[in-house]
Amino acid sequence: MFYFSLMNSPENPKKQSWLKRQWSNVLFVIILILLIIPQTRLPIQVALNKLIAFSPSELSQNEQLEITSYDWSLQRDNKQINFSNSKGKVVFINYWATWCGPCIAEMQSLQDLYNKYKGSVDFYFVTSDDKAKVKSFLNNNNYNLPVYYSLSVPPEKLRSSSLPTTYVISKQADVIMYKVGAADWNSESVHNTLNRLIKE
Repeated sequence: MFYFSLMNSPENPKKQSWLKRQWSNVLFVIILILLIIPQTRLPIQVALNKLIAFSPSELSQNEQLEITSYDWSLQRDNKQINFSNSKGKVVFINYWATWCGPCIAEMQSLQDLYNKYKGSVDFYFVTSDDKAKVKSFLNNNNYNLPVYYSLSVPPEKLRSSSLPTTYVISKQADVIMYKVGAADWNSESVHNTLNRLIKE
């Protein structure tokens, strides 16, 4: 009994096992391995992005860009439309894909935002992903977001090679919000911005 207590006393440097001393390194290696395995990589990416997804803020006046052209051909449900239909309206554009962890992480907040503002804001969820995969993803998660496929090059101020990328555009064609990466879009600050833009 005395021997056991001595070996486990705080003063004994040998009392800690290797695992106790190296737990942070072991945890890091486990996470690294899980990130390499395709089956576990996406869920981990989604979980981590949900943890760091904060509400985006408006751009300052001098950061805001003006959309000079609305000429952009898109397809939805096999019907061709032009982005110019949204000229003079509040617009929300989100570039995403089913394989993109940060995109999936913010998707529920986007669905909630869409449910609240779909009658007042024109939403465009733009992807180049496989149509069957997109349909399956939406059905499996009970999402009913309006998904578009680009048929021409987007206007210059709305081009992005990063996913997800999101734009909020005013009726006056100014980019009021611009965000690359996952965000919490169903937040009070975003609601306040959209409410103000709708009233303008």
